Amino acid sequence: MKRIVAIGGGGFMMEDGPSLIDEYVLGLARTACPKVCFISTASGDAQKHLDKYYTDFSRFRVELSHLAFFRKTLPGAIPFDRIDERLREQDVIYVGGGITRSMLAVWREWGVPQALRNALAGGTVLAGVSAGAICWFEWGASDSASPGTRSGALRCLGFLKGSCSPHWGGEVHRRREFHAMVRRGDVPAGYGICDGAAVLFEDARIAEVVSNDPAAGAYRVELLGDRLHETPLPVRHLVRSQESGARRNTR
Repeated sequence: MKRIVAIGGGGFMMEDGPSLIDEYVLGLARTACPKVCFISTASGDAQKHLDKYYTDFSRFRVELSHLAFFRKTLPGAIPFDRIDERLREQDVIYVGGGITRSMLAVWREWGVPQALRNALAGGTVLAGVSAGAICWFEWGASDSASPGTRSGALRCLGFLKGSCSPHWGGEVHRRREFHAMVRRGDVPAGYGICDGAAVLFEDARIAEVVSNDPAAGAYRVELLGDRLHETPLPVRHLVRSQESGARRNTR
């Protein structure tokens, strides 16, 4: 089964404490001690994000690594000459937020899209927040789509059909501008995902929407005839497991 998790916002990059969203993503792994790789390209491999990844995920029983193109080799880094091999070994690949357009350009230069496709076909869970959410779709609503715009249409990887806009409701302009893009036909019908919510796709179809905030959810946005429709999707609210925080990682 091919599983992709699109997180509108939140997770370890945006939350101060342990994240139920991150715990949910790890729970989808095919093993009790999953191999997890963080790809931080969209933030320029910001050291604070790498540090927070290792700190926050250390509470789980996992084997951690990362892929960073803008940093000298650090403990846990995947070698550039073994990207495809090492990504296929992962149980979960987690993509961080930042500048989507730059991230995709770097990935294409290094052959990362095909490596991710190979990992997905082999059963690796692909997940990501913000830029790491919209990248899986055919199109994303991104503030990096073109200079001087707050939100525009950006061609993405196409692992999932349709389009996506993150930070739904959290950044007021997102909803308005995504509506306009769908209405004009700049992007196909798609999904608006709130901070604190995530959409799980199994074999490219929605399996469920989960949330760590009662006010957060996800919405289907589509043009039917000449009318734009925004439909809320059913949401399952996450609760913290008794084991949370009790497991340690290996590196």
